[in-house]
Amino acid sequence: MKEHYYEKLLHIKTGGYQKEYDALSHNHPYEPTEYEVLELLLEQYEFKQDDCMVDFGAGKGRLCFFIHYFKKIRVKGVEMDDTFYQQAVKNKKKYMKKTKKGQETIQFHHELAEVYEIADSDNRFYFFNPFSVQIFMKIIQNILRSTEESPREVELILYYASEDYIYFLENNTPFQLKQELFVSRLYDNNPYERFSIYHLS
Repeated sequence: MKEHYYEKLLHIKTGGYQKEYDALSHNHPYEPTEYEVLELLLEQYEFKQDDCMVDFGAGKGRLCFFIHYFKKIRVKGVEMDDTFYQQAVKNKKKYMKKTKKGQETIQFHHELAEVYEIADSDNRFYFFNPFSVQIFMKIIQNILRSTEESPREVELILYYASEDYIYFLENNTPFQLKQELFVSRLYDNNPYERFSIYHLS
């Protein structure tokens, strides 16, 4: 019900799942974050007007459109799969036509997440368990290198984070756990149903 409501409101199509899965691949199959879960993030996480969020493994762009629409911050989606990237671009055209918002405040990049060049303005990074910890580690190193060159406060927003992600962050980086948001309806049966937010100042 919520998917139909939000897809109509945003004038986008981001549903569906990628069933094919190569067990040897470092990249996990496409699965959009449920709108119910995004509502929790909207309600309990504070965005600032000058934030710029990067969604790694953006798929068809659901998170980007949702956050852009309700929080009016800049968003970027990084997606390696050409089919999903093209769908995100198509969604953007429809979204922009409906909302009349600035083109430059929402961008999609067709490239591997680990080669995406972190911009000085990028300060919020979203991960819905999109790839192996090996790729995650490379991206975190890219983020840390960027903050050395351009010091700023950054935060990682992890949904359904693997134990490998958490272990790496807490034992090998200066990031510190700031906040956890639990998806109440689902968390009791699945401890992965939560946002883990890590802060670097």
